Amino acid sequence: MTQVVPARDSGVWSCNEWDPLAEVIVGNPLKARLPHPDESTRVAEFPGSTVEQIPTGEFPSYVIEETEEDLAAMVKCLEDLGVVVRRPETWPHDREVSTPFWSSKGFYNYCPRDIFLVVGDQIIETPNVMRGRLFETYSYRKILVEYLRAGAKWYSAPRPMLLDSLFDVDPACPVPTDDEPVFDAANVLRLGRDLVYLVSSTGNELGARWLQNVLGDEYRVHLCRIDYHGSHIDTSLVALRPGLLLCNPERVTPDMLPPIFDNWTVLYSPPMVGADRFDSEYLSRTIGSRWIDMNLFSVSPDLVVVDRDQAPLIRLLEENGLDVVPLKLRHSRMLGGGFHCTTLDTRRRGTMESYFEGSVVS
Repeated sequence: MTQVVPARDSGVWSCNEWDPLAEVIVGNPLKARLPHPDESTRVAEFPGSTVEQIPTGEFPSYVIEETEEDLAAMVKCLEDLGVVVRRPETWPHDREVSTPFWSSKGFYNYCPRDIFLVVGDQIIETPNVMRGRLFETYSYRKILVEYLRAGAKWYSAPRPMLLDSLFDVDPACPVPTDDEPVFDAANVLRLGRDLVYLVSSTGNELGARWLQNVLGDEYRVHLCRIDYHGSHIDTSLVALRPGLLLCNPERVTPDMLPPIFDNWTVLYSPPMVGADRFDSEYLSRTIGSRWIDMNLFSVSPDLVVVDRDQAPLIRLLEENGLDVVPLKLRHSRMLGGGFHCTTLDTRRRGTMESYFEGSVVS
C-alpha cells in the first residue's frame, strides 16, 4: 500500500534520501568540542589509538567560526529554494555527562543526522554509541515538541548503558558487542520501506534487530557489511534517486551490496580532490576520513548539494542527469560531517513506497 504524504501540519514526513525537500534541520557547531577520550570514543572514532592518544579539548575557534559561516551559506541557499530551515540551540558541551557507571563530556550538535532517524511520520532518537552524546538530543527539544504537537510520532530507543564491555572489541573490526542495541541514525540509508543498515563501529547487529522490531513488518531492515568499520554509511553508499546508487570505490564492491540493489545502476565516485590539503597537525585532530566530501545531500531527485571543489564527482553526477549546488564546508574533515551529516530532512514531498519487488528482511 502506498502511503500519501500528510499535510504540512503533520510535522514530520520523510521517506527516503531524495524526495523534494520541504523542511530541514541544519546543525550548530557553536561550542563544539572534540569527543571526550574514553572507550566509547576510541571504538567509534579512533579504533587504532589508545585512549591516551585521542585528541581532546575545544576545536580551534577559527574552525567553529568558519564552519558557522559555511552553514549559514547553506541555510541561505536552501531558504532561497523555498525550504524551511530549523537550527538547534547552542548547548554547553563542556559540561559533564554522567551515569552511575561513567562520566564524560559533551561533543557537539553539528550533525543532527547522527542522532535522529526519520521514517515517514516517525522521528526516532537513536541509541548512540558515544557516551558524550547521551543527552545531545536535548538541544533539539523545542523543535521536537513542535513536531509532536503537529502530529509527528516521536520516540526514543532504549537509552544505552554504554558499559566498558560494549567496547571490548577487536581493533581490526571495532563493532560494539551485542550487549545492548546501539547505533547512530547515520548508519541507516532510507529507501522507502527498505532501510540499509551498516554494521560498523557505531552500530551493532542488535541495533538493527531493535529497529526492525520497532518498525514492524511493513519495513525491511537489510544488514550491510563492507570494507569499512569506521562509523557511518553516508561516505560509502549514497542513494541519489530510485535506481541510482553512488558508492565509495575503496570500500564497496558489487558483491558487498545487499541483493536489493541488483537492478540498480551503481556509480563509483572518483577520488576526492584536495584530500591532501591539510597539514599533519590539522589531521591529528580530524574525525572524518578523506572521503568526507562524498557526503552529498539531495534537495530533490534532480538536485544535490556537493562540495564545490569536487569537479570530477560533479561531472559524474551531471553526466547522470543531476544538477549540482556547489557549496563548501571547509572543516568537514576535522568535525567529521559533510552536507548529509549536518542536515536532517524532516519533511519531504513524496510517498512511502517500496522500490524493490520481493525484498525480504535480512
